[in-house]
Amino acid sequence: MFKPSPVQLVHFQRKKIYVKRDDLLHPQFSGNKARKFYHFLNHPQPGVSTLVGSGSAQANSLYSLAALAQLKQWKCEFYVDHIPSWLKQNPCGNYQAALELGARIIEVSSLHRQQQANLDSFMQTIVKPSLSPQQLFIPEGGRCEYAREGVVTLAEEIEQWQHQNQIGRLNIMLPAGTGTTALFLSEYFSQMNPCIKVYSCACVGDEDYLSLQFTQLNSNTATHPIILPRTKKYHFGKLYREHYQTWLALKQQTKLEFELLYDPIGWQCLMRFLEEQTDETPTLYIHQGGLLGNQSMLPRYKRKYPDLT
Repeated sequence: MFKPSPVQLVHFQRKKIYVKRDDLLHPQFSGNKARKFYHFLNHPQPGVSTLVGSGSAQANSLYSLAALAQLKQWKCEFYVDHIPSWLKQNPCGNYQAALELGARIIEVSSLHRQQQANLDSFMQTIVKPSLSPQQLFIPEGGRCEYAREGVVTLAEEIEQWQHQNQIGRLNIMLPAGTGTTALFLSEYFSQMNPCIKVYSCACVGDEDYLSLQFTQLNSNTATHPIILPRTKKYHFGKLYREHYQTWLALKQQTKLEFELLYDPIGWQCLMRFLEEQTDETPTLYIHQGGLLGNQSMLPRYKRKYPDLT
């Protein structure tokens, strides 16, 4: 369904790095979530008329599910903990784009969770059991076995590029939320092409959280990605000066736009790793898209750090 995304050579902080441009997969349906949801786009789902998902009102998965639903001529229902009042008044980014694609965004207040501790448990214990056969449930962030098909397609594209360019050993880097994409890539290469190693870093929780996410999907730690450590603890979604500085430097030096939540951490971890690297193994960084989220994040950064812009 997709043409292989291109690979682009960039130079950042005097290092040569290849970038897999998954942000260019499809005008509407691109990046990490396009890989994860590829199965549903590529295969008929008899009787299905509605996609049901959950997450943040500004999540990449909200827009990706809405785009998938439109491509399949389905409806999209997306449950969120809350919608910030400023976002309701001034829709932008993933939220606005999903609304324009016809998504129904359902706000679940703590009063309506029926004693469930969080949105995920509410979805699993209340919403999912009540769904009809016409409603297809997608776990938050696409963290499910169905994601494997699209990630394997990505792995095969990387292998093809590796062979065409006569590259032997190769390191792959991608920052992680739930770690699903990184894990499935690492599983594939550990079995099919051990010359390729997958590296990742924790962006949502800490390194222990990410390791647990890997283990819950596959208990064989030998196939897990190598986790690059962060130098400090970050709260997901909070604005950090060094993240904005990294993002600005990337844009200036590579002429590419990355997203503001995951990529700054990913590049910071990668550059520390490359400074300590003792061999000449090339690195391929996977650009996982998510640029619509910058429409809401970038104005916040500009307001908080006006001296940087």
